[in-house]
Amino acid sequence: METEKTTGEEVIGLDGKPTSKKGLKKQQKEAEKAAKKAEKQQQKQQTTETESEDYAKENYGNFPLIQSASKVDRKLQKVSQLTPELSNQKIWVRGRLHTSRSKGKQCFFVIRQQKWSIQALLSVGDKVSKQMIKFAASINKESIVDVEGLVRTVNKKIESCSQTDVELHAEQIWVVSSAAPQLPLQIEDASRREGDGELATVNPDTRLDNRILDLRTTTSQAIYRIEAGVCRLFRDYLTSEGFVEIHTPKIISAASEGGANVFTVSYFKTQAYLAQSPQLYKQMAICGDFDRVFTVGAVFRAEDSNTHRHLTEFVGLDMEMAFSYHYHEVLDVIGNLFCSIFKGLQQNFVEEIEMVHKQFPAEPFKFLEPSLRLDYSEGVQMLRSAGIEMEEDEDLSTPNEKLLGRLVKAKYDTDFFILDKFPLAVRPFYTMPDPNNKKWSNSYDMFMRGEEILSGAQRIHDPKFLMERAKEHEIDVSKIKAYIDAFKYGAPPHAGGGIGMERVLMLYLGLDNVRKTSLFPRDPKRLTP
Repeated sequence: METEKTTGEEVIGLDGKPTSKKGLKKQQKEAEKAAKKAEKQQQKQQTTETESEDYAKENYGNFPLIQSASKVDRKLQKVSQLTPELSNQKIWVRGRLHTSRSKGKQCFFVIRQQKWSIQALLSVGDKVSKQMIKFAASINKESIVDVEGLVRTVNKKIESCSQTDVELHAEQIWVVSSAAPQLPLQIEDASRREGDGELATVNPDTRLDNRILDLRTTTSQAIYRIEAGVCRLFRDYLTSEGFVEIHTPKIISAASEGGANVFTVSYFKTQAYLAQSPQLYKQMAICGDFDRVFTVGAVFRAEDSNTHRHLTEFVGLDMEMAFSYHYHEVLDVIGNLFCSIFKGLQQNFVEEIEMVHKQFPAEPFKFLEPSLRLDYSEGVQMLRSAGIEMEEDEDLSTPNEKLLGRLVKAKYDTDFFILDKFPLAVRPFYTMPDPNNKKWSNSYDMFMRGEEILSGAQRIHDPKFLMERAKEHEIDVSKIKAYIDAFKYGAPPHAGGGIGMERVLMLYLGLDNVRKTSLFPRDPKRLTP
């Protein structure tokens, strides 16, 4: 087929009209360009048609709202159980999308389930399309997803995940519950060690304002598992020693400990108070012949103390027991109780303690068995030797408590000790005086890392003596009549103590603030969330 005709210097162009040779070449180039463009458009159209027919569309998407409309015969595997033993097995797992990144035909993402995590990989293939990659990369962080895939071993350990030896080659991904696209804090930032280089961290108030997200960090997950362990070990030891768990009222008619540090509440046509302690009811239970009792429950203190160790509501671990002839029988039980708790934490929560110390480094907690016991006067003498000026019967200030803790650690290599025989003048009215010297009392405190975590004593169990002591403290006897009456019908000698659960855990882990061990802390400035 002819494309041109020559007539002298003129040629016939592609459009059938006369033109120059130069013009003809230009027309030829434009024609070639147009042909290539048309070919590309045709290829693009064919690609679009192919992609629009998404062969993986049944393998991803958004689940409809789960309203228990039907039962699904599917086992969801725990991330903690994904090990090399399951290599090449196809499993389903549900977790939060921790992080994700896509590049070309692949998308890497991490699935987090409580304190465990695993890396997953989507790669374009027979069951994974480009659209599926795009969908996975667009899922908001912290969304809950269901993923099906093959467990595969890896040549190089994945240090950023708890499951270091395996990854999940995903074939399906479904969004069960989508998170908001913008988070008030990033889980990675909240998990980072404070003061760790130039990377972002989260300040305490932001954490507490967004506590739901903060609780998702592996550190928080570890802390509250250890805390559950403290309560379980407390219960288990005392139960094994013949104690009975009781539950006491939190709405009471008179202040438990006297004084003004009590919350007043409206109670129908009168006023009531939130219990500052289960003290009176523990003693009543002893008078009711329960012999040995303990209770775990909320304690309220209306103290305007904005410190690292004070809360207006905390969990009290309280115990009380009758003894035969000497209150040291009780002191022995409490000392052994703490040793049992400390040993139980060391044995059963190694992984969790390591997780906490990874973000919040601290020296391992040390204790002696049996527990170190010092008289109050010995403690005062140690402080005086260190240059502190104080009277023998003067109460310990917070700085002196901490200094004494350091002195005891240096001398005895223990973070836990018992201080016995406190001055009577600094103890409550119901504390039994020392029979040999009325300057002292049959009372004791226990300390961890130089901070008090238990206060206790032998209680006065004679009603006449109790009334005398109440009057000496200028307490209105009519307001504690029910308490005094409990001892009128015969009461065994008894002693006990109260422990602040959150403070115990804070000090055991070496943390700097009790708000880190309180799930939803309450202090003078915080009433939410």
